[in-house]
Amino acid sequence: MNTMAKLRVLGAGAKYDLCGHDTLLLSGVGRRWRGGLPGVYPAALPGGGFKNLLKVLFTNVCLHDCRYCFSSSSLCRIKTSFTPEELADLFTKLYREGIIEGLFLSSSVCGDSTSTMERMLEAAEIIRRKHHFKGYIHLKVLPGASHDAVKWASELADRLSINIEAPSRSRFQELTSTKNYKSDILQRMRWISEQKSEGRLPSGHTTQFVVGASDETDREILRTVSSLYRNLNLDRAYYSAFEPLKGTPLEKHPPTLLLRQYRLYQADWLLRFYGFKFGDLVFNDNGYLPLRRDPKTEYALNNPDFYPVDVNEGTYQELLRVPGIGPTSASRIVRVRQTRGEITSLRQLQKLGVVVKRARPFITVSSKTQAPLDRYRSHPRTL
Repeated sequence: MNTMAKLRVLGAGAKYDLCGHDTLLLSGVGRRWRGGLPGVYPAALPGGGFKNLLKVLFTNVCLHDCRYCFSSSSLCRIKTSFTPEELADLFTKLYREGIIEGLFLSSSVCGDSTSTMERMLEAAEIIRRKHHFKGYIHLKVLPGASHDAVKWASELADRLSINIEAPSRSRFQELTSTKNYKSDILQRMRWISEQKSEGRLPSGHTTQFVVGASDETDREILRTVSSLYRNLNLDRAYYSAFEPLKGTPLEKHPPTLLLRQYRLYQADWLLRFYGFKFGDLVFNDNGYLPLRRDPKTEYALNNPDFYPVDVNEGTYQELLRVPGIGPTSASRIVRVRQTRGEITSLRQLQKLGVVVKRARPFITVSSKTQAPLDRYRSHPRTL
């Protein structure tokens, strides 16, 4: 099989690892290949815009039996692998032609984790040292890979990640019988965290959950995520709504709603950027985030004693608890109060970036600016 034929197989296989922006993932845009060439992926940047990555598997030959995965060892598929030289030359060719700007390299496990990952790292080494590429590289750490392989990866990559897939050992074992949650996944996450703490990995480390594959609840996922942010200095988690693939053991398992995935991203942002703790999140009786309203509005409606927040008296952290006010608009409000004095109108808030229709029931600017909450509950707005 020639290199381009391998790219068609291994580029298509890489689409199940996420690296796009939340809103694009909801709409599906982040899963489209650019220009019909498999593996060329328009990854959205946090500040806007895109960076085209070569997003590809090193091999789809796998010894594991993940029940949701197209590369499962139990399935009969077209199996192939790059050599390190093939992948490095392909990447360099596409980069020099201006088609891509970086690399996201993942892999199935062929033989054993360490030897597979070492071949991946040989390709990255050639790209860095021989072809003198100084741009963005994201490498997947394979479950069970050695400490030396993780350290080597941290010296070559801007970002490392390992997919946790499920929020607990029991849920994880429902998905696979060939990987150990604690030793193969969590221990490697600790090693990645150590490398980051030593000044490597400028773009940090991430992980991914397959949402709904093991019938886990949102409460389980977000409790685990909160712990990872707090204890392992994780930079972010991605949430991939489960989609049943024909021929896999879970092909008849119902797919996960994209709206559920989106609510998880919204709750995740509250944990990372809004000062919320896991205990602040509101779940229904079954342990799921309500789908009707975004998590921040649910918090506001379930904590009436905290509201309304006076925009002229509230601290930055208090303003962040108001639906319709984000980090940028909260900073602007505080700055305006310090430099220009009191805020006197909703129009002024709107100019500062506040989504006034969402914020109005939960703030006061003057005695006449708060909208009735009962009307808001009847006609909820979401992000």
